[in-house]
Amino acid sequence: MPAFRLEIRNFVKDTHANVRLNKLKQSGFNVENAEITDVYTVNKEFSDDEKQAIAKMLTNPIFEDAKINESNVENDFDFALEIGFLPGVTDNVARTAAESIEDLLKVKFNIPDENVYSSQITFLKGGLSRDDVQKIGESLANPLIQRIHIKSKEEFDKYGGMDVVIPKVTIESEPKADEVDLDLSDEELIKLGKLGVPNADGTRRGPLALSLSYLKTIKAYFEKEGRNPTDIEIESLAQTWSEHCKHTIFAVDSMDEIEEGIYKHYIKAATNKIRKDKGDKDFCRSVFTDNSGGIVFDDKYLITDKAETHNSPSALDPFGGAVTGIVGVNRDCLGFGMGAKPVINRYGYCFGNPQSYIPLYRGKNKTNKSLTPRQIMDGVIEGVNAGGNQSGIPSPQGFAYFEDRYRGKPLVFVGTIGLMPQEVNGKPSWEKKAQPGDKVVVIGGRVGLDGVHGATFSSEVMDGGSPATAVQIGDAITQKKLSDAIAKEARDMDLYNSITDNGAGGISCSVAEMARECGGCYVELDKVPLKYPNLSPWEIWISESQERMTLSIPEEKLDKFMDLMKSRGVESVVIGEFNDSGRCKVDYNGETIMDLEMDFLHKGLPAELLTTTYTKPKYDNPDFECPSNLNETVLKMMGRNNIASYEFISMQYDHEVQAGSVIKPLHGKGRVNGSATVVCPIPGNKRGIVLSQGINPRYSDLDTYHMSACAIDTAIRNAVAVGGNVDYMALMDNFCWCSSNEEERLGQVKEAARACYDVTTAMGTPLISGKDSMFNDFKGFDENGEPIKISVPPTLMVSSVGVIENVEKCITLDPKVAGDLVYVIGETKNELGGSEYFHMYDEIGAEVPKVNVENSLILYRDYYKAIQQNLIASSISVGLGGFGVAFMKMAIAGKMGLDINLQTIANQKVIRDDYLIFSES
Repeated sequence: MPAFRLEIRNFVKDTHANVRLNKLKQSGFNVENAEITDVYTVNKEFSDDEKQAIAKMLTNPIFEDAKINESNVENDFDFALEIGFLPGVTDNVARTAAESIEDLLKVKFNIPDENVYSSQITFLKGGLSRDDVQKIGESLANPLIQRIHIKSKEEFDKYGGMDVVIPKVTIESEPKADEVDLDLSDEELIKLGKLGVPNADGTRRGPLALSLSYLKTIKAYFEKEGRNPTDIEIESLAQTWSEHCKHTIFAVDSMDEIEEGIYKHYIKAATNKIRKDKGDKDFCRSVFTDNSGGIVFDDKYLITDKAETHNSPSALDPFGGAVTGIVGVNRDCLGFGMGAKPVINRYGYCFGNPQSYIPLYRGKNKTNKSLTPRQIMDGVIEGVNAGGNQSGIPSPQGFAYFEDRYRGKPLVFVGTIGLMPQEVNGKPSWEKKAQPGDKVVVIGGRVGLDGVHGATFSSEVMDGGSPATAVQIGDAITQKKLSDAIAKEARDMDLYNSITDNGAGGISCSVAEMARECGGCYVELDKVPLKYPNLSPWEIWISESQERMTLSIPEEKLDKFMDLMKSRGVESVVIGEFNDSGRCKVDYNGETIMDLEMDFLHKGLPAELLTTTYTKPKYDNPDFECPSNLNETVLKMMGRNNIASYEFISMQYDHEVQAGSVIKPLHGKGRVNGSATVVCPIPGNKRGIVLSQGINPRYSDLDTYHMSACAIDTAIRNAVAVGGNVDYMALMDNFCWCSSNEEERLGQVKEAARACYDVTTAMGTPLISGKDSMFNDFKGFDENGEPIKISVPPTLMVSSVGVIENVEKCITLDPKVAGDLVYVIGETKNELGGSEYFHMYDEIGAEVPKVNVENSLILYRDYYKAIQQNLIASSISVGLGGFGVAFMKMAIAGKMGLDINLQTIANQKVIRDDYLIFSES
């Protein structure tokens, strides 16, 4: 196939090249100049005139020019460094270019034989060796998904530029289902669960995350069936039973004296009690039963809320993991009920210290090097940027938290708020049910190896065996077309009975979950569209390749639905039929390769009984004197990673799209990050949505109960500070724990869940959705090649979502008028355990902050009344860094001074000055 290369250069002022040059200089590389060209390799035959038309379309003539099949570099250079994607990795830029070419020339690419591939060349000038350039390439590229190609100036000139590379996937093996022998010793069964199904050559396919008891239960089932399982059956059970999908720790049958498990006993029971107590004022509509939780917005609309974590994929490929996370949680919103329109994104990041470059390795002998915290941070921020901005969804609310224990595995929280009518086609919009006879229809992106074992990989500790195939890269543009076609058209045309997203477990989980609604399903797996040929059936079934939804569509509405999707550029295919057979049956090329009872697939897990222990650590307060110069201390605190501005993140994320922004990410003339945002989702309607989050990981070092209580109180208090009403507010819990097979860690999570019940029931704030990620540990090797385990601090992120009747009453944190009085509401105590102040001295402290729920509830209600009477001009919720940081943020935001008398603050006489200023009560 006669492929050609198109090289595009910015001939005015390439900001991207300048940023790269400065970054390389800061990293110690002797670089004098850097020049960048973007490359499209087009693997299809076109005439010269057509090539020129393609070049013109892909080039901005104001500041770019293009050359075809020749180098487009202006300045002298020493080395050319090209970075492109490895075969099979989603290339969104190239995909969009291919679609644009198809639209321009009215042609079709015969994928995979014909396609477009993107890459980028950095031309480097300076005192650099080839080894230096290799290190630069490694700092810019992720070896799991990208290739590096280097040529010296001499090689470049000799061979006429860089090579034409077609990163095409070639799979030679014949796709078929294999039988798996379970007649194994316990040792071999454990190996099967950890390393996966063996291949013919002795290699293994990757983690199943199935324990010995699970595998023995599966073995007994197939002995009853009188046969061995196929690989697709084993893989399907592994996905469905994984901790990631089934939340087996929270949903355990018994934990100590709690016979129903902590989810039912603490989380679900709290919401049930709150809803009962609220009576006819209950604003919840759908909780714990769908992809998101839903509450009433007004007489006509509902809003939905869901947050996910994408920790493990983001550790391997930060960009891919994060973009997959944000577009995936957008689909959770789209898959709620009959489909909600995504209207707001939120984010939260827990990273290692970005100034630390101490290496970690996943393999022995310093092999399989992990990415640095800075690389992870930059990639994650860029990934959520790409997913949110390209989807046309505002991302106003978020935070960044830094702690060394997140360097092995970051925490990446992403969430989406959806909007939908309360009634759709005469029925409650939050209700859906696949019916026997409905067609199984998959829409959106194609299936590839990306995302294989994503769910089981996320249910395991990350180590040297963590598979690269578990990482996916989402395509926001493809998903945007899908989302609009569903939420803006197909839903209101009454074209389907049920919908869910293809997230963890791919088609395996989405089809099987929907089949529970009607009682069974039949799938013809060879009808699933693929990115490249010869994928094995089990790979097609469980792949988590992105931007896909599954729907159940009545046969009489199928043609109309398919025509609509085709007209909107959304690939759609019928792959089977829902039924009431009580079984999940899958055929491939006419042969049955999977036939499982629905009850066993979903409820066959063996009963688990967990026991816990929990010993609260005891520390003394640190032994240092109050600093004589608190000015210097405050300035040091303001420069800490967890307190300094993160405007560099929030201003990359479009918060104005959809035109609903009220309280924005940055407050005042001084542009200070606020801790809550407000959005009007319906133009012309003063009713708004208030969003915030709460997280205090270091408090876990002392007491996970009070860590949890403080996270809940912080999420509520932040929202109340800008005008939120505590009596019209719902919460969402995201538990990210570590080593959850250890009794002490289980005891910690049990205490945190107990606090969720106690605080939410007292506050009257229901938990409407949630997610847990229980094995956030890194096992590998340190800079000396010695074994190391790094566990994240037990972390609970609590998100709040509330409804505000009139957004014109909302306030920001910046003072507006000189002479206004400064009030402190609430009591300050000697509670600096786990505080940012003590951590500045590498100390922990003794007393963690404790929430006085009764007093807080009275305070929040009275404060809301004051807001409604326009009695408050500006306000800030006191959090990390205490008063010292809160006062400074207000002063900076308003560009005004504050005159504070500490003598007037309660407890001043019994707390020394630095403790009073930096306490996080």
